[in-house]
Amino acid sequence: MIYLPAPHISDEVLSLLIVQMFSDCFTAHFNTQLLGGATEPLYRPACPGEPALLMFREDYPASALHEVAHWCIAGATRRQKEDFGYHYICAPRSSMQQREFFSVELRTQSLERFFADVLGLTFKPSADNFEADVDAFAKAIDAYSPQLDTWLCSAGGARARVFAQALAALRSALSASAPHDGAYESIPQPIVGLRTP
Repeated sequence: MIYLPAPHISDEVLSLLIVQMFSDCFTAHFNTQLLGGATEPLYRPACPGEPALLMFREDYPASALHEVAHWCIAGATRRQKEDFGYHYICAPRSSMQQREFFSVELRTQSLERFFADVLGLTFKPSADNFEADVDAFAKAIDAYSPQLDTWLCSAGGARARVFAQALAALRSALSASAPHDGAYESIPQPIVGLRTP
C-alpha cells in the first residue's frame, strides 16, 4: 500500500505514526483520540471525563486516514453525535442506497485521497459494496477535486490543512530514514499553500 517514501515501514508502524500525528495536532485542543485495532470504524463523542474516540479498522493506514477525513469534515454539531450522526446501511444496498452512500462519501474519500497523496500512499476508492461501480465513483472523486481545494482553503478546512502539514512532515521524516539504495522514486515537493489557522 505504501509506495513512498518508506516501503520498509509496516502498516502497523505507519498506523501508529498516524495516530501520533493526530494526537500531536488535535488531542489537547479537541479532546479526541485516534485509535486503531477496531473491527469496524466508529466515532464516539466525548463524555464527562472521557475524550472522544475516533476508531479505525485493525492497523490499516487507509482506514485511519479515512476516519480522520470524516472527523475533519464534521462540524461541531456532528462531532457531538455517535458516528457523526450517520446511519450506516450494510451491503447489499439498493441502487438508491448506494447513490446516497456515494453522496455522503464523496467529500470524505476526496479528502482521504488528498491525505494519502500527501503521505505517499496509494489511494483506492471504496464503494463498501462489491456490487457497486467503483470506477464511476473514482471519476466522481476526480471531478470533485476543485471543490475540495476550495474547501481546504476555507475556514472549514483548517483542521484538514493542519493534519496534511503533519503528514507531509511525517513523509519527509520517513524519507530521510529510508535506506538510500536508489530504488525509490523521487519524492514530490510538499503541498504548497497549506497554512495553519
